[in-house]
Amino acid sequence: MFGKRGNEKASSGNVATMPRPVEPQQPAAAPRPVAAPAPQRPSQPAPAAATRAATERTPEYYDRKSQVFAALIDTIDLSQLAGMEQDAAREEIRDIVNDIIAIKNFAMSIAEQEELLSDICNDVLGYGPLEPLLARDDIADIMVNGARDTFIEVAGKVQKTTVRFRDNQQLLNICQRIVSQVGRRVDETSPICDARLPDGSRVNVIAPPLAIDGTALTIRKFKKDKLTLDQLVQFGAISPAGAEILQIIGRVRCNVVISGGTGSGKTTLLNCLTRYIDEDERIITCEDSAELQLQQPHVVRLETRPPNIEGEGEITMRDLVKNCLRMRPERIIVGEVRGPEVFDLLQAMNTGHDGSMGTIHSNSPRECLNRMESMIAMGGYSLPSRTVKEIITGSVDVIVQAARLRDGSRRITHITEVLGMEGDVITTQDLFVYEMVGEDAHGKIIGRHRSTGIGRPAFWDRARYYNEENRLARALDDSSVDKLEGGR
Repeated sequence: MFGKRGNEKASSGNVATMPRPVEPQQPAAAPRPVAAPAPQRPSQPAPAAATRAATERTPEYYDRKSQVFAALIDTIDLSQLAGMEQDAAREEIRDIVNDIIAIKNFAMSIAEQEELLSDICNDVLGYGPLEPLLARDDIADIMVNGARDTFIEVAGKVQKTTVRFRDNQQLLNICQRIVSQVGRRVDETSPICDARLPDGSRVNVIAPPLAIDGTALTIRKFKKDKLTLDQLVQFGAISPAGAEILQIIGRVRCNVVISGGTGSGKTTLLNCLTRYIDEDERIITCEDSAELQLQQPHVVRLETRPPNIEGEGEITMRDLVKNCLRMRPERIIVGEVRGPEVFDLLQAMNTGHDGSMGTIHSNSPRECLNRMESMIAMGGYSLPSRTVKEIITGSVDVIVQAARLRDGSRRITHITEVLGMEGDVITTQDLFVYEMVGEDAHGKIIGRHRSTGIGRPAFWDRARYYNEENRLARALDDSSVDKLEGGR
């Protein structure tokens, strides 16, 4: 019934098709009665509806969807569809899909047709089966292990979904669509790629032949509403007094390293701290995939670039950090320090760029210092160990340790000052620590944030310079930090 790209289009008078030439009939399509309900239909399924639909889908549903999708692709001109507005393209697809369902005589309710239409529109115009998951703000991570297995993380716990892709080729096509938006590519010759979604969510793709069971896609989702320190207090991630200390640290231009394991909330915390940077400061960010979303008006965002297919043209994090020193920055913020660029960042911190920040993977403040030493050694610098430690102590003022606990909750476990050297050992002191006391009947960890009783931290004079010493003293003396906090 459906001709190949128009040979039989004239004979299919009851089918709304999109011919290859410019469509003279398109203005007449506007008054069609079937288009009337469109404004009432949400472009994204609601989280609850998406979850319910995903659990009710059957093999029969996927079979019908494959048939309708194949007929649709055989009928429409994708190049012309790409030039249309999103809403107009959806309406064109809607008309064709309704006709295909009628011609194939599928017995479907209106709700089932709407569900099928939404899925097909997502396949053609969006990210396919990922769209309902991306629409949910309660999901932290989406993990796709080939076409058949998709997992999500909700409230710190990983759970399997019934979302699946038509086949591995559809999954790879969607991955290519995602990475092409930021000028990158993923295929057999370049099977590993880091990218980002328009909202800043972090994307990693590893394709066959490296991924044996089909393309593996991992998305670290960012919330639509960016978290603040006040919200972290509500979640129990930090006490009110601890949040006050972090605000002051950001305000008085302390050099900060945020340390933590995978999924501990390092980037979220870095975003929170940058809110307290003055609006008249020039900030330059360096990231592998641009995730930070600073609110200040004077921000320059830099992003690394992988090598091309010939292995040339790579721009590393170290190249970016070196270059931004020539761009008159007042603060340098490195999204994640992974290698020798730590040396350039430390040099920047120690040469007039106070208030610079970065994140690093480590499980404790002490391990964070050791990792910085190791990464400097990885860069091929033949410096004595003591010299490297002196560079670190002269550059880093505060280490903020974030952790993801076994119940899935995230906590800021240490706010630690770097003081100096005693012999060949870097000395530190904790301002705030998180102590685990036990767990409740639901397995949630109970603990408390407490001040260590330090009267005057090492950055007291810096706080006084910014007229923040009184607020700092009150935060350090706040006895409310000793109350027990249940995990969330």
